[in-house]
Amino acid sequence: MFERLDAPLLGRIAAITSLVEVVPGVELCRQGAIPDRLHILLDGQVTLSGTASDGTSAVVEVVHPAAHFVLAAVLTELPYLMSAHADSRSRLLLLDAAALRALLEQAPPLALALMRAEAQDFRAMVRQVRDLKLRSAAQRLGCYLLALVTDPTAQAAELRLPFDKGLLAARLGCRQENLSRAFATLRAFGVETHGARVLLHDVARLRAFAVPDELTDPLTVTANCI
Repeated sequence: MFERLDAPLLGRIAAITSLVEVVPGVELCRQGAIPDRLHILLDGQVTLSGTASDGTSAVVEVVHPAAHFVLAAVLTELPYLMSAHADSRSRLLLLDAAALRALLEQAPPLALALMRAEAQDFRAMVRQVRDLKLRSAAQRLGCYLLALVTDPTAQAAELRLPFDKGLLAARLGCRQENLSRAFATLRAFGVETHGARVLLHDVARLRAFAVPDELTDPLTVTANCI
């Protein structure tokens, strides 16, 4: 987010920033609260979830380093729409929200940096909504697995799921039983699973079924259909 900023401005940002380490289960922000910090995850994993008025909750996103949350609430001084909990021991930078907004008025390069970051967040959200409407659960899962393949020329690949299948189902917008059926569907396209270990025997065939988006973003930080 801040890679284009000069050293003096980075120093001013550092002056309003603290470094914290948290254990699994710690609540980092609560839905409905007014934000007082911008969170940047350096190490670990954080789950963002929303809760309806009847108490029903759902995972909206799983955050990995190095990513921020929830920037829009910080910039607008509006209540958080989601709660955040650490899934593992995590290390984060916390930027004081009021001081950050004050600094924005004095430092146009910082405003541009945060505008770019928020634009990338918006694009990621649009991708998720579009995928929910245009792709089946099996296709969304196929896109997700393809996004984890690091070699674009690979004909086959072996990978590990970055989190458990319960979280993966929520991340893909389906129930865990639907995720199991999606994995079963993908067997016909060369996908073999052994717990968190996944083998892709025919990447090209899986790609033809899942039809991942050709409009890639170089700075995309989520393993969506990118």
